[in-house]
Amino acid sequence: MAGPSELSVYSLRLGPGEEIVTSLLKFVEDKQLKAPFVMTCVGSISKATLRLANATASNTNQIIHLNKRFEIVSLVGTLNKVPHLHICLSDEDGHTVGGHVLGDLEVFTTAEIVIGECKSLHFTREMDGSTGFPELIISARSEKA
Repeated sequence: MAGPSELSVYSLRLGPGEEIVTSLLKFVEDKQLKAPFVMTCVGSISKATLRLANATASNTNQIIHLNKRFEIVSLVGTLNKVPHLHICLSDEDGHTVGGHVLGDLEVFTTAEIVIGECKSLHFTREMDGSTGFPELIISARSEKA
Protein backbone atom coordinates (compact mmCIF):
# COMPACT_ATOMS: atom_id res chain seq x y z
CA MET A 1 0.00 0.00 0.00
CA ALA A 2 1.23 3.48 -0.84
CA GLY A 3 -0.19 6.95 -0.88
CA PRO A 4 -1.79 9.39 -0.57
CA SER A 5 -1.09 10.82 -4.00
CA GLU A 6 -2.05 13.85 -6.02
CA LEU A 7 -4.37 13.05 -8.90
CA SER A 8 -4.29 14.10 -12.54
CA VAL A 9 -7.34 13.50 -14.70
CA TYR A 10 -7.47 12.93 -18.45
CA SER A 11 -10.38 12.21 -20.74
CA LEU A 12 -10.77 10.82 -24.21
CA ARG A 13 -13.49 9.74 -26.58
CA LEU A 14 -13.13 6.79 -28.92
CA GLY A 15 -15.21 6.34 -32.04
CA PRO A 16 -16.75 3.47 -33.99
CA GLY A 17 -14.43 0.55 -34.71
CA GLU A 18 -11.67 1.61 -32.32
CA GLU A 19 -10.42 -1.03 -29.87
CA ILE A 20 -10.57 0.27 -26.30
CA VAL A 21 -7.67 -1.60 -24.63
CA THR A 22 -5.22 -0.87 -27.45
CA SER A 23 -6.29 2.78 -27.47
CA LEU A 24 -5.92 3.09 -23.70
CA LEU A 25 -2.45 1.54 -23.70
CA LYS A 26 -1.35 3.90 -26.50
CA PHE A 27 -2.77 6.88 -24.57
CA VAL A 28 -0.89 5.81 -21.41
CA GLU A 29 2.34 5.37 -23.38
CA ASP A 30 1.97 8.68 -25.24
CA LYS A 31 1.33 10.56 -21.98
CA GLN A 32 4.03 8.54 -20.14
CA LEU A 33 1.65 7.79 -17.27
CA LYS A 34 3.15 5.71 -14.43
CA ALA A 35 0.12 4.93 -12.24
CA PRO A 36 -2.96 5.23 -14.46
CA PHE A 37 -6.43 3.81 -13.88
CA VAL A 38 -9.88 4.04 -15.47
CA MET A 39 -12.15 6.24 -13.38
CA THR A 40 -15.27 5.86 -15.52
CA CYS A 41 -16.36 4.82 -18.97
CA VAL A 42 -19.68 4.88 -20.79
CA GLY A 43 -20.49 3.99 -24.35
CA SER A 44 -21.20 0.94 -26.44
CA ILE A 45 -19.31 -1.97 -27.98
CA SER A 46 -19.98 -4.51 -30.69
CA LYS A 47 -17.38 -7.08 -29.66
CA ALA A 48 -15.59 -8.25 -26.48
CA THR A 49 -13.51 -11.09 -25.07
CA LEU A 50 -13.89 -11.66 -21.32
CA ARG A 51 -12.56 -14.12 -18.76
CA LEU A 52 -15.24 -15.06 -16.25
CA ALA A 53 -14.84 -15.27 -12.48
CA ASN A 54 -14.42 -19.06 -12.38
CA ALA A 55 -11.21 -19.04 -14.43
CA THR A 56 -7.83 -19.84 -12.90
CA ALA A 57 -4.34 -19.49 -14.31
CA SER A 58 -4.35 -23.19 -15.21
CA ASN A 59 -8.01 -23.36 -16.34
CA THR A 60 -8.78 -20.50 -18.69
CA ASN A 61 -11.72 -22.19 -20.41
CA GLN A 62 -14.02 -19.70 -18.72
CA ILE A 63 -13.51 -17.27 -21.61
CA ILE A 64 -16.40 -15.85 -23.62
CA HIS A 65 -16.36 -14.08 -26.98
CA LEU A 66 -19.21 -11.63 -27.45
CA ASN A 67 -20.17 -10.44 -30.91
CA LYS A 68 -23.22 -8.24 -30.52
CA ARG A 69 -24.04 -4.74 -29.33
CA PHE A 70 -23.79 -3.92 -25.63
CA GLU A 71 -23.93 -0.76 -23.56
CA ILE A 72 -20.90 -0.26 -21.31
CA VAL A 73 -22.34 -0.04 -17.80
CA SER A 74 -18.92 0.10 -16.15
CA LEU A 75 -15.24 -0.24 -16.99
CA VAL A 76 -12.67 -0.01 -14.20
CA GLY A 77 -9.11 -1.08 -13.50
CA THR A 78 -5.43 -0.25 -13.70
CA LEU A 79 -3.61 0.55 -16.94
CA ASN A 80 0.05 -0.29 -16.63
CA LYS A 81 1.79 -2.38 -19.34
CA VAL A 82 -0.28 -5.41 -18.31
CA PRO A 83 -3.69 -3.79 -17.74
CA HIS A 84 -6.18 -5.24 -15.28
CA LEU A 85 -9.63 -4.18 -16.43
CA HIS A 86 -13.11 -5.41 -15.52
CA ILE A 87 -16.21 -4.53 -17.50
CA CYS A 88 -19.96 -4.81 -17.05
CA LEU A 89 -22.07 -4.83 -20.22
CA SER A 90 -25.83 -4.62 -20.75
CA ASP A 91 -27.62 -6.16 -23.75
CA GLU A 92 -30.78 -5.03 -25.55
CA ASP A 93 -32.95 -6.61 -22.82
CA GLY A 94 -31.02 -5.04 -19.96
CA HIS A 95 -29.34 -8.32 -19.00
CA THR A 96 -25.78 -7.87 -17.84
CA VAL A 97 -22.57 -9.80 -18.24
CA GLY A 98 -19.20 -8.90 -16.87
CA GLY A 99 -15.71 -10.12 -16.36
CA HIS A 100 -11.99 -9.57 -16.79
CA VAL A 101 -11.23 -7.87 -20.11
CA LEU A 102 -8.95 -9.90 -22.37
CA GLY A 103 -9.39 -7.63 -25.38
CA ASP A 104 -11.44 -7.11 -28.50
CA LEU A 105 -13.45 -4.26 -26.94
CA GLU A 106 -14.56 -2.78 -30.25
CA VAL A 107 -16.45 0.51 -29.99
CA PHE A 108 -19.91 0.53 -31.58
CA THR A 109 -20.91 4.21 -31.33
CA THR A 110 -18.68 5.84 -28.71
CA ALA A 111 -16.61 5.25 -25.60
CA GLU A 112 -16.22 8.23 -23.27
CA ILE A 113 -13.40 7.43 -20.86
CA VAL A 114 -11.98 9.33 -17.89
CA ILE A 115 -8.50 8.26 -16.77
CA GLY A 116 -6.86 9.16 -13.48
CA GLU A 117 -3.19 9.03 -12.58
CA CYS A 118 -1.69 8.91 -9.09
CA LYS A 119 1.15 11.40 -9.52
CA SER A 120 3.43 10.07 -6.73
CA LEU A 121 2.99 6.34 -7.45
CA HIS A 122 4.22 3.81 -9.98
CA PHE A 123 2.24 0.69 -10.97
CA THR A 124 3.95 -2.49 -12.15
CA ARG A 125 2.98 -6.18 -12.13
CA GLU A 126 4.75 -9.28 -10.92
CA MET A 127 3.75 -12.91 -11.14
CA ASP A 128 2.20 -14.08 -7.88
CA GLY A 129 2.79 -17.76 -7.16
CA SER A 130 -0.27 -18.01 -4.94
CA THR A 131 -2.72 -16.71 -7.57
CA GLY A 132 -0.92 -17.67 -10.78
CA PHE A 133 -1.55 -14.21 -12.22
CA PRO A 134 0.58 -11.07 -12.54
CA GLU A 135 -0.54 -8.93 -9.59
CA LEU A 136 -0.28 -5.19 -8.99
CA ILE A 137 2.83 -3.79 -7.32
CA ILE A 138 2.44 -0.24 -6.02
CA SER A 139 5.56 1.78 -5.32
CA ALA A 140 6.44 5.38 -4.64
CA ARG A 141 7.60 7.17 -7.76
CA SER A 142 11.14 8.41 -7.53
CA GLU A 143 12.01 11.88 -8.75
CA LYS A 144 13.95 10.24 -11.61
CA ALA A 145 11.02 8.14 -12.87
